[in-house]
This record gives sequence, C-alpha cells and structure tokens, in this order.
Amino acid sequence: LVVGYHPICPATQPQQAKSRLIDGQTYIQHKHRLAVFAFTCMSKAVICPAYKGLIRIMVIMAKKNAFYAQSGGVTAVINASACGVIEACREHRDKIGTLYAGQNGIIGALQENLIDTSKETSTSVRALKHTPGGAFGSCRYKMKDLSESTVEYERLIEVFKAHNIGYFFYNGGGDSADTCLKVSQISAKMGYPIQAIHIPKTIDNDLPFTDCSPGFGSVAKYVAVSTKEASLDIASMAASSTKIFILEVMGRHAGWIAASGGLAASEAGDAPHIIVFPEIPFVRGEFISKVQQTVAEKGFCVVVASEGASYADGALISGSLNKDAFGHQQLGGVAPTLASMVKHSLGYKYHYALADYLQRSARHVASKTDVEQAYAVGRAAVDKAVAGKTGIMVTIERGKGKTFSWTLGEASLAKVANVEKKMPRSFITKDGFGITQKARDYLQPLIMGEDYPPYKNGIPLYPKLKIVLAPKKLDTEFNG
Repeated sequence: LVVGYHPICPATQPQQAKSRLIDGQTYIQHKHRLAVFAFTCMSKAVICPAYKGLIRIMVIMAKKNAFYAQSGGVTAVINASACGVIEACREHRDKIGTLYAGQNGIIGALQENLIDTSKETSTSVRALKHTPGGAFGSCRYKMKDLSESTVEYERLIEVFKAHNIGYFFYNGGGDSADTCLKVSQISAKMGYPIQAIHIPKTIDNDLPFTDCSPGFGSVAKYVAVSTKEASLDIASMAASSTKIFILEVMGRHAGWIAASGGLAASEAGDAPHIIVFPEIPFVRGEFISKVQQTVAEKGFCVVVASEGASYADGALISGSLNKDAFGHQQLGGVAPTLASMVKHSLGYKYHYALADYLQRSARHVASKTDVEQAYAVGRAAVDKAVAGKTGIMVTIERGKGKTFSWTLGEASLAKVANVEKKMPRSFITKDGFGITQKARDYLQPLIMGEDYPPYKNGIPLYPKLKIVLAPKKLDTEFNG
C-alpha cells in the first residue's frame, strides 16, 4: 500500500493508522475520517482528507502469492527454469508469499489444482536443475481467443483472487506467450492486475527476440552426438550391408534442430551428408541424386531430416491429418518415407531412427550452457515481476565479442506472441542440404559444456517431489 500522510498529523502516521479489508477495499481509519481506496497488487496514493498541501509517501508493499506453470512439450532443462523460479521466490519472501505450481500446466489453474511448492525441501528443489521432464506436469491446452470467449480467463482470475495470486509465471513456447499476454491484458480489465511474465522454453528454438530458447541447446547436443555416433556405426557396415541412415528430428516450421546435426561434422565431407530443412522446399529428384552421389563418393550416406519438411506447395512429405490441442497438424513419418524413396529409386539397404521424445528428455547429455540459461531465465522472471514488470518475456542476448557470452533482457509479449523465428537462408548452404559456417558459429556455443546428473547404480538419480495440493477455496468446478 502507498499511504500519503501529512508530516505533522500524528493521526495519519502509518503507525497510528489502522487498516482493515471490507468488500475488497482497504480502509485506513484515523480520528478525522475514513480514507478509502481500492486494494490492488499495485499501490496507489491516498491523501489525508483533513489536510492539504505537500505530503510524504511511504510504501508498504502488499505481499501476494505466485503461480507457475509449465506448458507444451517438456525439455531436458525446463525443470531448471522451475528451480530458478522457486529459489528466487523464496529469496523474495518480503514480496511473494506462497508459490503455487499448476498441476499439469494451465489446466491446474483452471481446475484449482494448485501444488504448494513450499512443501518441497530446498534439496529437492535444487535437484530439479538436473531432472528432465516436467516436474509439475505440463499440457497442450489451447486457451480460446478473447474475441471468442472470456470464460477461461475469467476462471483464471477467479482462482487467482481466491488464492491471493498476484504473480503469473508461464514457462513455454509461442502459444504460451500468447496466453501469458492475454492473462496480463484481461486481468487489468477485470480490476485485478497480474504481473504476467513469460519464461521462454522450446526445443524448436523458434521464439523471436531471444538469441536462443532454453531447451534447444540440449536437443542440439543430443542430435549432434547421435548423428556422430550413428555415422561411425554405418561407416563400419557400409561395405557389405546398410548404406543409408536417416535420423528424423523434431521441427515443425523451423529447421534449427535438424541444422544442429551438422555439428557432428569435423571437416568437409563428414556426416551428415544431407540435412532436410522445413525452410527449403523438398524436391525428390534432387534428394535422390544427392544420396546416389554421396554413396558413390563415401560408400554410405547419413541424412538428418526435420519432421516438418514439405514440398513447394506446402504439402508435408509425411504427416497426419489429425491436429493437436494447439491446432497444429501432427507430424512424423518423414524418415520411413525418405527411406522408401531411396529403396525404390536406388535399391540401397537402409536404417532409420526417430529421435522423438528421446531428443528432448536426454538430460544425461544436456548442454551446460543450456542448463545455465534455463535456470537464469527462471530467476530473472521473478526478479522482473517484483520490480513491477508485466506482459514481457525474458530474453537471452548474445554478446558482441569473439568469445561467446550472454546476458538477459526482455521483450514485449505483444511482439513475441504468435511469431516464429526460422532458419535464415544464410545459415543453409546453396544446395539446400547443409549448414554454413555462419550457422556453425551460431550453433556451436549453445551445445558447449557438460552438466551430468548424479548417478546411482549406474542410473541417473532424479528426485520425486511430494506434490502437495493446496486446499480448494471455490465452490464451483471448471467444466471447460
């Protein structure tokens, strides 16, 4: 609360004034009269009605609780961001009360299933930094557009009010950024402003205004390492057996993950010999010709293909007619489709693999750079929120020097939401099948460093949280 008081009026001094909450408003009682103002998480001044003239201002911040949720596909390092959020909230006890986490993402808020993170030990919280998956559960749940319906957003605010939540931390990708923006907008319109901060997370690396997205560096490292090791395997067998190996990786519209496979090459001519990007229209004849040429020169051919690869007319090489909760067409099947093309056209024996969930859950081969960035953006989100920021995404900004460095910044969610960052054409070779030095210079620092989890009996040791739900305070259930 910000209370204005006259320097010579003892009745208006904060230590003399008594306050109480009546019908959602805070009343300051003193002997002259009752001063009233709306109570919000943002403070406002009140001038003592008995006196006029200059006043002094005293700030007494109202403590609010916080809410954190994980959204969309999880990563090897999203829990590192959660660790950063929880630890930072605990360091801001003067401004933040209890930090709740949504059970299964934003659905937890809608259903009032709020996990009380204060029940978790500091040791368990710290262990999240090396634990893959989503510790509190994630979801693919598309909030309706505000022009279509406000019911879901009104329900969120209802739950937030009931639990005195004034801080909203949403950890996800592009769709999550859009939701975070809408929460900040509608909460203000409803008279219950929320400090809404988006924490970046996506293995696709397609969020704009940030050098990279936490989660990508570890996937890139996994794909580069897997490509390197698989190429050694197939090189050993190519003379008498398999000559083609295709690794299918994630990436709907942006080929960042596929491009990272190119880091497996130590010198020109090394595998992968072909990278299939979503940004480059697929031409079957050119692909088959490149495979044939590579086998003739090297004896084998290694391909890294993005699941979102498509023809010039936009038709996917392979995909399902089904759509996920965000309205995106479900992808998959590029590797067997390409393998079938090779078999029918050239007759070569092949093997293929789908990195699928393995690429995003492989914490044992995570990038140390990625882990540090994921943790840092979680902490920064809290720091920015208590500083009064809202409607922003925490960003990672690369230093200008020759030695890789990075700092944290911020970007308006109004600019971030629903915008995809694709591979620049300058990052892809002229033939459309490889990465340039410029791409390598960008990608290499993001996979640097090792950050192994602790092991027990030869297996990574990952914690199990208590997951204690806070008591519900609303009588109504969400039926969305």
